[in-house]
Amino acid sequence: MASAVAHESHEHTHYTTTGLDNRKVAIWAFIGSECMLFASLISTYLIYKGKSIVGPFPHEAWTSPSGQIFKPILNIPVTSQSTFVLLMSSLAMVMALDAVESRGKPGYVGTIKGNSKFWLAATAVLGATFLGYQAFEFTSFVHEGLTIKTNLFGSSFFTLTGFHGAHVTAGVLWLLTLLSIDIKRGLTPKDALLVDICALYWHFVDVVWIAIFTLVYLIA
Repeated sequence: MASAVAHESHEHTHYTTTGLDNRKVAIWAFIGSECMLFASLISTYLIYKGKSIVGPFPHEAWTSPSGQIFKPILNIPVTSQSTFVLLMSSLAMVMALDAVESRGKPGYVGTIKGNSKFWLAATAVLGATFLGYQAFEFTSFVHEGLTIKTNLFGSSFFTLTGFHGAHVTAGVLWLLTLLSIDIKRGLTPKDALLVDICALYWHFVDVVWIAIFTLVYLIA
């Protein structure tokens, strides 16, 4: 009986020649394609950096046609806060995966460390908070005269950060889906791969933001 169950389990698990589940290979292939996408977007931003003829500018003060002087448009302190929030979401994602993998083990039952629902919800909330920061930043930029049509900086900036924001949004929806499954029937160690795949995507989104934050916000 045990061998029959093991055989049936093996039939439902599809491994590649690398020894990894095909779903994990698929997410790595997807992340690889996304790396090329963001590499092209970041390269485009760097190519056009400093070539805008009219303001607003990211790191330099500018004068409007009416003669009013404006400070550099990027708000580093606010963006630093949003970056910290996103980095903390990666920590929460690690805790969520650990909670699912360790469910049922002694010392985890009834503790916050083993509460996968809490950590999945925390990751989703932190991701949504980051999106709130981004919405605030975009709105303030528009009020200060910077839109996607204003200059080369606006076009490349909104395209790059907008695409990243869309990826964060997709990640939050993915997390909420896992949370709903966890609430409905509970995620077990057998579901760890599903959470692991989501975690890989989420960490990728965070790493991309670190690159964007460094190149766009910190390097003048």
